[in-house]
Amino acid sequence: MLSETKTIKGINVPALGFGTWNLRGKECEKVLESALEVGYRHIDTAEMYANEEAIGNVLKRTSIPRDELFITTKVWQTHYQKDDFFRSVEQSLKSLQIPQIDLLLLHWPSDNKTNIEATEFLNQCLEMKYTKNIGLGNFNLSQLKQAQKQAPIFCNQFKFHPYEKHDELVKYMQTQDLLITAYSPLEVGKLKDDQNLKLIGKKYNKTASQVSLRWLVQQKNVAAIPKASSKEHS
Repeated sequence: MLSETKTIKGINVPALGFGTWNLRGKECEKVLESALEVGYRHIDTAEMYANEEAIGNVLKRTSIPRDELFITTKVWQTHYQKDDFFRSVEQSLKSLQIPQIDLLLLHWPSDNKTNIEATEFLNQCLEMKYTKNIGLGNFNLSQLKQAQKQAPIFCNQFKFHPYEKHDELVKYMQTQDLLITAYSPLEVGKLKDDQNLKLIGKKYNKTASQVSLRWLVQQKNVAAIPKASSKEHS
């Protein structure tokens, strides 16, 4: 599954990414190094995770070519004002120790006026080449459509797994050739013990977690970003 990619608007994105929420400092560095070792090439972080510096340390040390990595980060809601927005993105670039982000997202929606302003700032980050692609996090269908009127949206990231499906939003994004990034694809570990998924997995000699991830990434335009805290779970 790690070698699979999704082609969105002509851009290849690894179908399985490595989520880094709640990983910090040396622990984050150690786990991320293990993730890269087993084959992860899609890394998901955010300003709010307070681990961009740790991730940057790993990126600086790794022998993996930069163009083989797909790195996503996000601007937190409290920084959606103009000056704060650009300072936030510049700090993310500095912390990650890279000249350009692959995908920059608004982490969560705010009120309509603020969403519109923040989407314009995303556009400017694209023009300034701070990022190759721009997108959204946790935007509903109407909010997504508004953002599309303003900017070349590439992605919307939201919680998505076999028990939380968002059918209308997913179908629309597929017709628009947008990247659907599923976070919490294992419902923060709860699905690894799900009896329905275990039953399906037994038939194919797979774990419940593997069934959930396969259900996601076999769908058009869907990538998943599970978080693992050890090499054994990577």
